[in-house]
Order: sequence, then C-alpha cells, then structure tokens
Amino acid sequence: MTRMTNYNIKQYLLSYTPVILLFISVLNEFDFNYLGIKYFSFNFSYILIFYYSVKKSESLGYGLIFIAGLFNDVVLGMPLGISSLMYLLICGFAAYLRNITLRPSLTKDWIFFLITISVVNSFLYSILTVIFLFKVDYFYYVTNTMFTFFIYFIFSYIFSFFGNKIIGKINA
Repeated sequence: MTRMTNYNIKQYLLSYTPVILLFISVLNEFDFNYLGIKYFSFNFSYILIFYYSVKKSESLGYGLIFIAGLFNDVVLGMPLGISSLMYLLICGFAAYLRNITLRPSLTKDWIFFLITISVVNSFLYSILTVIFLFKVDYFYYVTNTMFTFFIYFIFSYIFSFFGNKIIGKINA
C-alpha cells in the first residue's frame, strides 16, 4: 500500500473544492441582512452548479447535487426535494449549453445563465405558490435573480483563476 504524500492530499482536497463549496453554500444562507441591506442576496449555489456543470462537468456529480438540494431544503424549511429539482434543472440547462457550444464565451454563458435562473426561479415560485400555497415575496426573487446574474460574472473569473492557476500548478 502506498503512502499518500502532502502533494497527493493537497491535490485530492483541491479536486473536491467545488463539492465542499456546494455543501458549505447550502448549509449557509448568503444574505446581507446584518449589514442593513434588505434585498441584497444572491444564490451562490446556482452560480457554482451552473459554472461547474458547463465548464467542468466531472467536478460535481448529479447525486451530490441532489443531496445538497435536500440539505438546502432542510436548512430553508422548504418542501423536501424542491431545491434538488431546481439544482438538477440548472444542470439540465448547463448540459444543453455545453452540448450546443462550439466556441465557449463568457458572455454567452452569462446570458444563458440569466435565462436559466429566470426559468428556475419562475418554476420555483410557481410550485411554491400554486402547489404548496407558500407566501412568497416576488420582489425578493426578482432582486435575487438580478444580483445572482451580475455576480456570476465575478465568480466565473474567480473559478477560472482557481482552476487554471492553483489546480493547474498542482496537476502539472
């Protein structure tokens, strides 16, 4: 049996960074209510799932994404399986984009991400209000969608830098 070196441990942990970030993001609610900014919130898990499903589909497995959605439902107090369905819907949109894209472009990904989260949030809003009779703040979902859309651009650069500079150096 071979002994794992520090190099192998570091490489192993860095390869699972997207999964670790996904579970951290679903166990925490990203909002800035403690700063007094009421409607500034974004859905980091949507950004993470979409980016890694488009760029590096092997980083996040569908089973892990489904389980992360179940954890998110428990944390937020939503009906069990709703977040999992939304996350897998994002994966479906990302897989479609990945298959039709001949020349990757951040701008095209960014616009398609807006379409994706708009459809997903509309679907989520419809399910919660029609089927489960939840009182949902429509303005919250619109502002959350817009901030998530704008912040995707920033996180795309961060994830790209992380993948190219940090993981690339370890794999080289």
